[in-house]
Amino acid sequence: CVHVCVSAVCVGSCALSPTEMTDNTVSNSDLASLFECPVCFNHVLPPITQCQSGHLVCSECRSRLTHCPTCRGPLTAVRNLAMERVADLVLFPCRYASSGCGATLPPTEKADHEEHCEFRPCRCPCPGASCGWQGAMDAVVPHVMQHYNNSVITLEGEVVVFLAVNINLAGTLDWVMVQSCFGSQFLLILEKLEIHDGYQKFFAAVQLIGTREQAEHFTYRLELNGTRRRLMWEATPLSIHERIETAFLNCDCLVFYPRVGELFAENGDLSINVTISMT
Repeated sequence: CVHVCVSAVCVGSCALSPTEMTDNTVSNSDLASLFECPVCFNHVLPPITQCQSGHLVCSECRSRLTHCPTCRGPLTAVRNLAMERVADLVLFPCRYASSGCGATLPPTEKADHEEHCEFRPCRCPCPGASCGWQGAMDAVVPHVMQHYNNSVITLEGEVVVFLAVNINLAGTLDWVMVQSCFGSQFLLILEKLEIHDGYQKFFAAVQLIGTREQAEHFTYRLELNGTRRRLMWEATPLSIHERIETAFLNCDCLVFYPRVGELFAENGDLSINVTISMT
């Protein structure tokens, strides 16, 4: 078996899992610390390359470096196969451990977990925003309120009516509402912008301030009602970790032309019925 000893790495024919280590061997956390990147402090995962002196750096940082950050020597394309074998024995903590994630994972599962980790920072959800803000889920609504100078409408209930005012104004426009129900918070985002064909359209979708897994438990419905007319869209809400711009670009949302919006508007103001239900 491969025994990871305090003084050396002993290579044999089979692997000893981290959970099988005895008190006489190095702990899993001690082993994981050996793979810490000296630049970003994330973990160096296979494939692992080294400098001519054997120092490691993660692949993400390596792509931006010309010299080893430890010894300033030249970087090489030489693989450190021994460290790669050791890495296969280690359960690495999620990079969002400091935010509350307690998961430890083998290197083959770490990237996929972190892509969907519920503790990873949320980006600013405001349409067209380039503020670069990132923060925890419970900080999203305060950030949105600050971004819009506390002018965001907040409504409670499973069925609400949101009023988008002055939809006939020229240029790119956006409206945001916070809806609270079922112990969760949702963002309705309505944006008037030009995509694809050179003509402006309205795009509207709902985001859950939660994970993708949590979003799968809900359905939202947007309705425009007028005289002998109804326009409706129903879908699973996006997670706050998903980019609403992507949904707009793919038309995976409620989409309508300004002329259609005028059929449902009254004095330039558009009422949207928003219904959230659990599935």
